[in-house]
This record gives sequence, C-alpha cells and structure tokens, in this order.
Amino acid sequence: MSIEMLQAYWWIIISILGSILVFLMFVQGGQTLIYSIGKTEIERKMLVNSLGRKWEFTFTTLVTFGGAFFASFPLFYSTSFGGAYWVWMAILFPFIIQAVAYEFRSKPDNLLGHKTYEWFLIINGLLGTVLIGAAVSTFFTGSEFSISKLSITNLADPTISRWEGPAYGLEAVLNWRNVALGLAVFFLARVLGSLYFMNTISDHAILARSKKQLLFNTVPFLLFFLSYVIALMIYPGFSLDPKSVDIFMESNKYFHNLLQMPVVLLIFAAGVVLVLLGIALPLFTFEKNASKGIWYAGPGTILTVFALFLLAGFNNTSYYPSTFDLQSSLTIHNSSSSHYTLTAMSYVSLLVPFVIAYIWYAWKSINKKKIDADEMNAEGHNY
Repeated sequence: MSIEMLQAYWWIIISILGSILVFLMFVQGGQTLIYSIGKTEIERKMLVNSLGRKWEFTFTTLVTFGGAFFASFPLFYSTSFGGAYWVWMAILFPFIIQAVAYEFRSKPDNLLGHKTYEWFLIINGLLGTVLIGAAVSTFFTGSEFSISKLSITNLADPTISRWEGPAYGLEAVLNWRNVALGLAVFFLARVLGSLYFMNTISDHAILARSKKQLLFNTVPFLLFFLSYVIALMIYPGFSLDPKSVDIFMESNKYFHNLLQMPVVLLIFAAGVVLVLLGIALPLFTFEKNASKGIWYAGPGTILTVFALFLLAGFNNTSYYPSTFDLQSSLTIHNSSSSHYTLTAMSYVSLLVPFVIAYIWYAWKSINKKKIDADEMNAEGHNY
C-alpha cells in the first residue's frame, strides 16, 4: 500500500473509533439521568448497575482512540495533547472519578456515601460529553497553534509545535460552534441513555420516566445538532491545495465535501434517519417496541459521526486547522507516521474485527436478562 492509502486507511480507523466512542457515551448520558429517572434507592441502583456493566467499554474506547491517534498521526497528538493540555486534563479528570465511583459506590461503609459517588457519575456525564464534543468541533473550527518542523534542529529548544493561546485549549468553549456541538453530544448521550434503560431494565416506572426524558432531551439535541450542521455547511472551511500544499479558506468547504463525496453524504443521511427512527420508535409505537430504539439510534449515531470525521479529513481538507497560522494546519498527509510504522500497525489493525466480535459477544451475554428489582435485592456483585 502507498503512503497515501495508508494515511486514508488509518483516518478511517480513527473515524470508526471516534464514532463508536460517541455512541458509547450513552453511559455518560444515562449517568446524568440517575435522579431524573430513579426516584427511589432501588430504582437508582438498577440504573447504576445497568450502566456499570458497560462503562468500561467507553473508557477503553477513549484510550484506544487516543492511542491510535498517537501511533498514526503523532504530530496531531503532540500538538493537541501537548498544547491543549488543560482541556484534555479537564476531560480525563471526570473519567477518573467515574472509575472511582463505580468501584466504591456499593462498598460497605464507603467513606463518602452513595450520593457523593452518584454525583461523581453526574459530573462525568456532563463534563465528559460537552468537552469531548467541543474538542472534536475544533477539527472544523480550528485552534491556536503553530508548527515549525525545522525547530527540531535547534538543540536549545527543539519544540516542533507550540500552543499560542493563553488558555491552552480551554479557549475552545468560547466559540459558540464548539459549545453547540458539545451540547448536542450531551443531549444525544441522554437520548441514548434513555433508550438504553428501556432496553435493559424491566420496570414500568423507569420505562415511563425514560420515555419522558427521551422526549425532553430530543428537542434540545435536534436544536443544537441542526444549528451546528447548518453552520458547518455555510461557514468557510480549511482546504488544502494538492499542488502547492498550501492551506487556504474555501467558502462552503464542508458542503462541497458532502457533494463531492456522495458515499459520505449517503452515510450521513442514513445515520440521521436511523437516529430519528430510534427516537420515534418508543415514542409513537407500542410499549413492546420501546426496547428496540437503541438498536436504531446506536448504529445511526455511529454512521453520522463517522461521516463527520470523513468530512474533516478527506477531500483535501485540514482535519486540525490552525487559526494562528494557516500553513501550520494539520492534514492526514503532513502529520502521519512513516510508511513503515503505518504498515506495521496495519497488520495489528487486522485484530480489530475480532475485538469488535468479542465486545458484541460480551454485550449480548451481559444483557441476556433485563435488570429488575429482584436481582438488585439478591446477593451478588452490584455497583
């Protein structure tokens, strides 16, 4: 495979991992609904245990996503993770307290009590979703950094990439488009969390409240998502001239990307339709269909986010643009690992289907029986 094919291949891998991560954030969304849906201690226990059986999938996917970026596009990793470290620290901290919460919430005589650990889960659900959404949005809106590869020859200061903004990544929340996508991810996670509860918990009260939360969160999700997509289509984008390798601003760049990549347009449209179908199914059909919504909205989320990642990286587009210096913007061509490294990693990537198959098997095994109050009262491991 040529270096160009390998770069495209690994951007597809990154896009798949990123889209799966956004779907798995139903765990974070569900955590923010603990007190909205669970009105008694046993109801909250069912909700937490339903999510507790899946939280490690989200955490593992987040780590794998970062690791894949580091190995395949190291210049992005060093620029973003090394420069915008405050926003990444703000993202990682809620995931740390999430792990602590699931580990100690049900321990006898725990130091902080159930409610403290439950609030840890709520904080993770709020900050984790909004900040990751805002961080991903910078793939389209840009960040304040500069790149100088010749600096590596300066023995006194061999720093290639520098962050030029004073907030080291936190300035992303000052851009309304970044905040809009962050809030869209937040409310989408709550939508998916509501659908997941319908799928995994056998309790009429929880089902009824989940339906209510599904409706309440669908409205703001659609508002923020549509506003972001419309802005994405009409705002200028960061384009690469393949001949001169210069970055320049192109009007309606991402709209042009959609039209010039009809397969991506089809994937995006299919994803949006599936998400809407997954939401409508439990709201407008019989109760027995309520548990099926997650199986439409989940794949729909993956397809939609996958298409957005392809819009950011393909068709001569800068996937990590610099608003400080346009020519410092990163593309899949100028930020990737060597041909040898990408080739070696491609062999490792052949294991990905087996990992996905294992996750599917583990998921089905865990969810063989819906959670109910009797199971929570029985002896055994509980979160």
